[in-house]
Amino acid sequence: MKTAALPTKDRLIRAAAQLFRARGYHGVGLNDLLAEASAPKGSLYHHFPNGKTDLALAAATWASDEMLRVIAASFADAKSFDDGATTLCFKLAKLFDLTGQQDGCPIGSTLFEGPENAAFLEHADRCYQGWIEEVQDHATRFGMGEKEARQRAEHLFLLIQGGWQLARAKRSSEVLRDLPKLFAIAG
Repeated sequence: MKTAALPTKDRLIRAAAQLFRARGYHGVGLNDLLAEASAPKGSLYHHFPNGKTDLALAAATWASDEMLRVIAASFADAKSFDDGATTLCFKLAKLFDLTGQQDGCPIGSTLFEGPENAAFLEHADRCYQGWIEEVQDHATRFGMGEKEARQRAEHLFLLIQGGWQLARAKRSSEVLRDLPKLFAIAG
């Protein structure tokens, strides 16, 4: 990841997001983060006073915001909820292929594999709820009532999370591309 043009804080956040996703929270040391971000040691504590813990929360937020953008883009030109959800699955399959097929969920790899920390778990819940609410808003836009929209959004989230894990085990993005076949089961 060569992001030298970015400010140091942004380089640290992006480096952390990428490394935590690939290796998990405990698999990444401070020297790894600094090297990947091309950042001096003092900059980590300047921007993140609690060090790796604060950086992990910032990285999870950044990754969550990226996912929200992918969700929005997937539904932007969709003709139906299922069309948008299918596009989302295909975009995630492409991401899976681009990341080497072994990276975990950016939130789970960072926050669930981090220290036993209530703030980490609360932050993970907020990130995931944001994804679900974004999908729910699109479902409502396509005419679903609030309850159905919420159920469809949660179902899609569960399919994607489970699909990503199965795709990792099988080392195949086809699992993600096949998820739309399961939409009818919940519909």
